[in-house]
Amino acid sequence: MASALTRFREDLQDDMQDQIARLSREVASLRKTASSQGRAAYADARDGAGNLYDDLWEHVHDAMPDIRRGARRARDTARDNPVVTAAVAAGVIGLLAVLLTRRS
Repeated sequence: MASALTRFREDLQDDMQDQIARLSREVASLRKTASSQGRAAYADARDGAGNLYDDLWEHVHDAMPDIRRGARRARDTARDNPVVTAAVAAGVIGLLAVLLTRRS
């Protein structure tokens, strides 16, 4: 009787060890799959960010003459109308102060 129980226990241990070994192989396989998918996702994101940067650079580069013209016009207008410029600056500072005090 003891030998039947011993065999049963040994069979049960062998079965559990086989299951643990299979699960370990499955986990290793899943880890490998997740790693390769993570690398692919990172590469895709990196390429997408690079393309976005290139597109953005082109748009900014193309818009620079207009931005410079607008900045010159704003500078000239501010120089020609110092009182209005000071009033607008005070208004902007006041608006920022109100917005910042409301957040606190």
